[in-house]
Amino acid sequence: MHNKTIKELSQLLQKKEVSAVQLATHFLDRIEKSDLNAFLHVDRALTLAEAADADARIAAGTATPLTGVPIAHKDIFVTKGWRSTAGSKMLANYVSPFDATVVAKFKAAGMVSLGKLNCDEFAMGSANENSAFGPVKNPWDHKAVPGGSSGGSAAAVAARLAPGVTGTDTGGSIRQPASFCGITGIKPTYGRVSRFGMIAFASSLDQGGPMAQTAEDCALLLSAMAGFDERDSTSLTPEQGGVEEDFSRDLDKPLTGLRIGVPKEYFGEGLAADVAGAVKAALDQYVKLGATLVDISLPNTKLSIPAYYMIAPAEASSNLSRFDGVRYGHRAEGYKDLQDMYKKTRAEGFGPEVQRRIMVGTYVLCHGYYDAYYLKAQRIRRLIQQDFETVLNGPNAVCDVIMGPVAPTVAWDLGSKSDPVANYLADIYTLSTSLAGLPGMSIPCGFGANNRPVGLQIIGNYFAEAKLLNVAHQYQLATEWHKQVPSGV
Repeated sequence: MHNKTIKELSQLLQKKEVSAVQLATHFLDRIEKSDLNAFLHVDRALTLAEAADADARIAAGTATPLTGVPIAHKDIFVTKGWRSTAGSKMLANYVSPFDATVVAKFKAAGMVSLGKLNCDEFAMGSANENSAFGPVKNPWDHKAVPGGSSGGSAAAVAARLAPGVTGTDTGGSIRQPASFCGITGIKPTYGRVSRFGMIAFASSLDQGGPMAQTAEDCALLLSAMAGFDERDSTSLTPEQGGVEEDFSRDLDKPLTGLRIGVPKEYFGEGLAADVAGAVKAALDQYVKLGATLVDISLPNTKLSIPAYYMIAPAEASSNLSRFDGVRYGHRAEGYKDLQDMYKKTRAEGFGPEVQRRIMVGTYVLCHGYYDAYYLKAQRIRRLIQQDFETVLNGPNAVCDVIMGPVAPTVAWDLGSKSDPVANYLADIYTLSTSLAGLPGMSIPCGFGANNRPVGLQIIGNYFAEAKLLNVAHQYQLATEWHKQVPSGV
């Protein structure tokens, strides 16, 4: 049962060949036996109550295609009833009085929540080693990282602890763990999915998205979670393109004539041979499916790391100032005065990486440094965006989608990258897409060193999610990589 896709589980539920309570119980039992540390909070009673409600909807004939299907949420989305920690000691015992819009939308569709998933603290990390509650293990190799920051989400799907999950992507946090764990994940166009109730890291970059076994499943989930939300000031209005739509509508379109841009900057120095081989084999498969490859250049790719690591920490320093020990979350004891309480609370509540980014972000926003660092980074961001517009937009566009690796290597060993900069450099192929606000996704395309998964990144124009999912789905119909599971699953 756990190896079935969301589409298959939906069909079984609609035919009443299995009940939502039976499904939920099956996955809860698997979670209980797992040693991956993928889940931070599970509440059997809450889950089974939602499952019973789903069964009642199915019996009454008021179900949606997702009613009764289990889902789990990255612990960046606040949830009523479950703890919402953002992987931080600062929020270790916080229970939100409301649901994030994304969570509420899935509840409205009748999906059954299995609990909250581990992640890097405040979504800051590329390995899920920055969680205050310990690292997540990669299901393919327990010595390896699962990727970050949505590592718990990716591991849960790969280990078949949940058929679908939510993730967030600020600089690659859906795509990179999806690649490392051999699953499918999509980051939508910035503003497509509501950020209301998503614990903020970098507000101009954060975007929620689905992760699942297949592109078809991601299309079903994205159709339920996308759309305008008046409670989120960054949500795209219907006039701007922020409309609810069926992202499954183009899945069956053939790929004949598809132009795939292959950036030379994604295949240069630093790309491991095993990853390059798997990605090039995937590109060859697309040629067999009727696509043509076009050599392109995204010349400002190398500037994405310094630009991102100015902009994102600057926004984080502002967003995380709310965690002061006064209103909610952790509060230190034994302080002398208000200033001392702030200092002790934040020193105790935030982990080393979060503290590092807050300090960097505060520095670049300081008087005298704002123009030299933050403003310059924003100008570079615009140049990066223009690189994509040149090849994807208008009458002179040379490609329909862009493809390349998600990360320079397969997953590395837990604890092997103690240097923060080494982790930052692993984001080289994902950051520019986030800075430009474009949609991007990762699909499994093979295995590299130590039998660890490799992901293919697919990047599209604004609002081209249906196109990306079509391109991914057609590849998955022709290949078997997305059906591979870790041993013992």
